[in-house]
Amino acid sequence: MSDYINKKNFFVNFFLTIIIFSLDRFSKFYVISQSETNLFISQFLNINLIWNDGIAFGLFSFEKEIYYNVLTGIIILITFIIFWMITKTEKLEKIAFIMIFGGSLGNIFDRLYYKSVPDFIDIHFNNFHWFIFNVADIFITLGVILLISLEIFKKN
Repeated sequence: MSDYINKKNFFVNFFLTIIIFSLDRFSKFYVISQSETNLFISQFLNINLIWNDGIAFGLFSFEKEIYYNVLTGIIILITFIIFWMITKTEKLEKIAFIMIFGGSLGNIFDRLYYKSVPDFIDIHFNNFHWFIFNVADIFITLGVILLISLEIFKKN
């Protein structure tokens, strides 16, 4: 019975990761395939394609390829650690790590394939624009928020 549960858990975890990765890939593919950079403009939301060669929110963007490659290597290493954490955790903690892992795989794919990550979700109020991000970033952020919440509200 234990083997059945472990196999079932593996497939559920794998399926969740694939869903997150696929949502990210399909959204990016759609936005990249459009000829316009500003696809949707509303009072609070723009779909505005930009290419991010840094990390979250465009931090650590470098001109030199060596820095980009080192940063990409560090991101891949951290993603392997997150995968290891998935194997060592349970329940909501595992779901949080799966969300981070799935989003990270989406952005790593872009870093390796495009040499940059397409960001396109632009939320704004009046003339204040938040950072432009993508679907992978949403899952990574939700996973981190869930981990922080679990740690804050953890019962000893």
